[in-house]
Amino acid sequence: MMEVHPVHAFDDNYIWLIGCQDNPHVAIVDPGDEEPVIARIERDCLRPEAILITHHHADHTGGAAALARRYGIPVYGPANERIAAVSHPLGEGDTVELSGCGLRFSVLDTPGHTRGHICYLGQHALFCGDTLFAGGCGRLFEGTPEQMYHSLEKIRALDGDTRLYCAHEYTVANLIFALVAEPQNRDIQQRLEQARVLRSEGRDTVPSSLAEEKRTNPFLRSHVPALIQAAERFAGHPLDGPVEVFATVRRWKDSLD
Repeated sequence: MMEVHPVHAFDDNYIWLIGCQDNPHVAIVDPGDEEPVIARIERDCLRPEAILITHHHADHTGGAAALARRYGIPVYGPANERIAAVSHPLGEGDTVELSGCGLRFSVLDTPGHTRGHICYLGQHALFCGDTLFAGGCGRLFEGTPEQMYHSLEKIRALDGDTRLYCAHEYTVANLIFALVAEPQNRDIQQRLEQARVLRSEGRDTVPSSLAEEKRTNPFLRSHVPALIQAAERFAGHPLDGPVEVFATVRRWKDSLD
């Protein structure tokens, strides 16, 4: 059975360790900093077998080269981005076999946050980097609204029980905006209350489930009448289809950050 453990880095990053119960082998997802990863590996006597990178930003890649050298392991990452540490470039339809863990992941192209962003899907889990957050989505630093919308729709089509392992603890801030966009949404109200309690106790709000995101994440709800109406009020004019709704909601959140 797969087990996933967080390693906290910087102010709000999650570095994920993927392994199996009673098995020391692990894969490391988006190691922006090698030091907390090394500390966790040594503390728990783990055996790294691979690094998985979702995109090129330094807070996701900064520790990859040092970890690869230290443990002699391959680094998987997006083929459409320049990441010096990557030894195995990947794109849509490729797979990653973790033989030590006995796990297999398929690759999804999810451009939008960056041009070449990828996600790793397997074992009813998605390691989604900065494409989809709990209650939100990544900023459009390089991609277009159309690209990000279609990337999120690709994720939205997965099974509802898919666990979403994003790379940042942004949940409370994201849900505050979600409630601005849909103030009558009881699911958002309840989730925000729960997230605030978890954070007040020093606990993580990630992972979430796709089913939960579809009820509460405005960036997966561009087809919902209440959100469409709210986005049109913000824009001041009718919006032509879900891509324009998504782009407007993203612009709305950016204006409040």
